[in-house]
Amino acid sequence: MKSDTWFLYVLRCGDNTLYAGVTTDIDRRLNEHNGSSKGARYTKSRRPVKLVCWTTFDDRSTAQKAEYKFKRLTRKQKELIIEKEVF
Repeated sequence: MKSDTWFLYVLRCGDNTLYAGVTTDIDRRLNEHNGSSKGARYTKSRRPVKLVCWTTFDDRSTAQKAEYKFKRLTRKQKELIIEKEVF
């Protein structure tokens, strides 16, 4: 999924916690989280991780603002978004 489009993605970690990030290439980033030293420190000890939802943005700034808002939600609110696949 490499493109000029920015993605906000959410992963479910092996310990059932959630991790959110932004990228232009979801497949590469998922591989990094699951088996590379380039994965986030948070996910390294919580492997395997699974992609549970994502949404697209036209630019990095907008994606990062959405990530910030998502991270401020309660766990229950995040789970509802994931369940309905609506950001």
